[in-house]
Amino acid sequence: MPIVLSVVLIFTGCSSKEPSKYAATQKETSGRNAPAAVAKKAESGGDFNKYFPQGASGYSRVFSQEKKGFAEAKLNKDGKNVAVLSISDTISLPAAAKKYENSISKLNNYPLVDDAKLKSTSVLVNNRYQVKVASRDPSFTAEDRQMWLQKFNLGGLSTLK
Repeated sequence: MPIVLSVVLIFTGCSSKEPSKYAATQKETSGRNAPAAVAKKAESGGDFNKYFPQGASGYSRVFSQEKKGFAEAKLNKDGKNVAVLSISDTISLPAAAKKYENSISKLNNYPLVDDAKLKSTSVLVNNRYQVKVASRDPSFTAEDRQMWLQKFNLGGLSTLK
């Protein structure tokens, strides 16, 4: 019996395995010299946290995501998520900053865009940092979004290079 087991192990251990059905796709889609998804010069997400507003008037702020070039917090009221607050560095995605070029609305001298379809309101600080408030509950209106944008420390954020 040990001889049979040894022979089986030798043949199964030394046999070549068929490549995974995904191997060709992996090889094809990797290494295309594509640019990095996040620019090396993007600000660290943790650097944005100090510019977020504190919870107030029954609202609580809970940070939910932080990565290079991006930070996000949920805004909750009565235990329910009513909005998402975020700051992103558009150096990694310049097209995100382009939508502000034709903006006629301003908030504290920063171009403002209100997207009714996405239920979000945002400003662009220093032609680079997008500060956004997005509704997650129908009770959180466009006026609420603008009010919460004003609570961000936009002046402090404008000092980042």
